Amino acid sequence: MVKKIILYTLGIILLALVSVFIYVSLSWDKKYDDWPSPALASSTDSTIIAHGRYLVTGPAHCVSCHVSTIQDLEDSDKGMPIPLKGGVSLPLGPMGKMNTRNLTPDKTTGIGRYTDGQIFRMMRHGIRPDGMASLPLLMPFWNMADDDLIAVVSYLRSMEPVENNVPENQWTFVGKAVRSLTSTFKPIENPAAAKVAPPMSPSSILRGEYLARYVTNCIACHTPRNPTTFEAIGPEFSGGMEFEPWPELHKHFEMDTTLWLRAPNITPHPGGVLAKFKTPEDFIKRFRQGRAIPISPMDWGPFSRMSDEDLTSIWMFLNSLEPVEHNVGDIMFTKESD
Repeated sequence: MVKKIILYTLGIILLALVSVFIYVSLSWDKKYDDWPSPALASSTDSTIIAHGRYLVTGPAHCVSCHVSTIQDLEDSDKGMPIPLKGGVSLPLGPMGKMNTRNLTPDKTTGIGRYTDGQIFRMMRHGIRPDGMASLPLLMPFWNMADDDLIAVVSYLRSMEPVENNVPENQWTFVGKAVRSLTSTFKPIENPAAAKVAPPMSPSSILRGEYLARYVTNCIACHTPRNPTTFEAIGPEFSGGMEFEPWPELHKHFEMDTTLWLRAPNITPHPGGVLAKFKTPEDFIKRFRQGRAIPISPMDWGPFSRMSDEDLTSIWMFLNSLEPVEHNVGDIMFTKESD
């Protein structure tokens, strides 16, 4: 009798595993082709393009990822004009690797092959031109205002086209399961973007929140998250998200390849990192200094080029948050082997 129960239980478990495998295999690359595109269009107006350049090379930090090599990443961080032709392979832990896309207007390998509608749908809804869902958390632009979205795409359209055929992302079965079974890779259904972004002002908490949530993406890294699904598991902006070693990057900077990093708590709790910056001027000064830890995932290069007004707005917004007591521990650490 006991043997039959064990065999029956094992059979149910096996059936469940096979069912999950089949479901994931059939659904991980689901297409969302029937989703409409925002009614937006790029512009050739020089003022709009100039604003787009500020966003792409500054707060929206597109230049941090959409390059082709780690050396390009370092050079771009320093402000050198690197073509945004994509190709860097970003490790996503057990999920696999994501290759950054070619953002130049090349007509065969870049955004030149896509319509404005396809690009704006990607930014607003997290749906790639091929219909698959992206990882919106990495590009949190669903509530970026219409005028800022238009400026970004207009600037990208104005760049010199560069041919660079980027290979598709490499998903493990775990990555495919996350795509199928969690909300991580799902389109943004009901974005609530404004037509016009809050104006640049040194006293605008509203603009600071807009930037921190939908442009600079402070909220993504400075919120505790599940290491596999990236879903939030703690208070916003309270820090603690862990970043596994990126061996190629660590080796490039001749650093220990076992070093992990943690995002600090940036709520106004006395134990958080924000407490170090008593004034907006202190905050701005730190950002102007740029990168201190070579392997930090923080986009110090682009953020160092943000305006005083935008940095002040973010400082004001962060200081308006409810303080959260969360001691995240050392920013750089090594995990003990099991």
